[in-house]
Amino acid sequence: MTMTKPLGNGHPRGPSETYGRRIVPRGPAPVRMRVLAGFFDAGVFLLPLLVGWYIVQSLRDDNGGGEADRAVFGGTAIAIAVGLLVWNLGFREGATGRTSGKGWVGLVTRDAETKQPIGVRRALRRPFDRSGIEVVRESTARDEGFEELARDNSVGATRRRRLIGLAVLTVLLALVMLASIAVGARPLTFAEIFHAIFSSDGTQTDIIVRTLRAPRTILGLVVGIALGIAGALIQGHTRNPLADAGLLGLNAGAAFFVVMAIYLFGFTAPSQYLWFAFAGSFVASIVVFGLSSIGNGGASPLSLALAGAAVAFFLQAMTNAVIILDQTSLDAYRFWVVGSVSGRGFDVLWQVLPFLILGLVIALASTPGLNVLSLGEDVAKALGTNIAFSRTLGIVAITLLTGAATAACGPIAFIGLVVPHVARAITGPDYRWLVPYAGLLGAVMLITADIIGRVVVRPGELQVGIILALFGAPFFIALVRRRKLASL
Repeated sequence: MTMTKPLGNGHPRGPSETYGRRIVPRGPAPVRMRVLAGFFDAGVFLLPLLVGWYIVQSLRDDNGGGEADRAVFGGTAIAIAVGLLVWNLGFREGATGRTSGKGWVGLVTRDAETKQPIGVRRALRRPFDRSGIEVVRESTARDEGFEELARDNSVGATRRRRLIGLAVLTVLLALVMLASIAVGARPLTFAEIFHAIFSSDGTQTDIIVRTLRAPRTILGLVVGIALGIAGALIQGHTRNPLADAGLLGLNAGAAFFVVMAIYLFGFTAPSQYLWFAFAGSFVASIVVFGLSSIGNGGASPLSLALAGAAVAFFLQAMTNAVIILDQTSLDAYRFWVVGSVSGRGFDVLWQVLPFLILGLVIALASTPGLNVLSLGEDVAKALGTNIAFSRTLGIVAITLLTGAATAACGPIAFIGLVVPHVARAITGPDYRWLVPYAGLLGAVMLITADIIGRVVVRPGELQVGIILALFGAPFFIALVRRRKLASL
């Protein structure tokens, strides 16, 4: 006798439905569900185009926009839309069977014969060739043995993906730098930009490009690289996923020395108090490292964080005391502390560039030791690693990179905090790859924020520190909510 399980309304199941067996619908998914998924996927593609169209319309000539401005923002919107389309309908649907829309309504795209994913290449050809492809409910696909394509995690494939990622970031950085030269408060045409770069003869547009936009673009490049790499090193050495330059007291040391330079010597230009800012970061790092090394345990990640917090609070209190007593110091300090790459020429860049290059070399040389330290101090000692030397090398690199960047542009937040998490999500915990990724991502993030700051309140500007705070905080919150932060 076949047992049947009563339905929720009291009616028994049919004789073909055995007791305890779940009913799974068969056949193609309903048209209404596929249409709903298509509308959702279309929205993912069209949203950046609509935002780009709105921005381009707001940058008309009568609104103070220019040809280069419209081309940059319009091209960016198209590139983002195409990238989302390829990712959603190609890589995601080909490997998992689900686009954003299909995942939302519970549908799966699969091969009609093998009942498995169709692959990335076939998914990209799907708009032109639908033969042998079907869309079913997710429950149907799972019941019939559907499995997502496993990612190739072999050494060769991983290295290849990382190299491709570095190449893509390099191209993206070059495009962002060109956009930084093209976009600004003064609208320019492409003819004027090319004339200023290749055949300058001292016209007004040549001066704008060569003495204003080019220096701040290159400075944004080197400072973004420095802050991204320094953030990765700080989080690695302190084993703290929320660590940045402020945690070690470097920003507080630079701020205190800048205020004292303004108060005692009357310096007001960035090129005048640059060396004081660098000296402040250097002295703060020595004090923090010295305090954390007191005792038998040496400079552990916990002692570094505690010493850095104590020094930062003390120096911040001293800075506040000075700026309260002197109005001139307050006026100069409040512009420096926001963080900006504007108003700095090549004179500032040449002064900090040697320290940035030296810090970059030391940072790259210290990555193998940091990989060993990430396994734990006991394991590192067992492997013969000199922990004190490795940590000292890392602190020197952090001081050079953060001190020079802060001296040139002021304390710029969020890059050193957010960028390492994004790089770690792409590369994993290997610092030999994480450090270069963090540098490139930091440069892209800083220059992009600077571009946005030039156009949102045109003809005025918002400092890059303000833009990074406005966009960096929600981005970091979304990152934390989307994925669990990698343990360090």
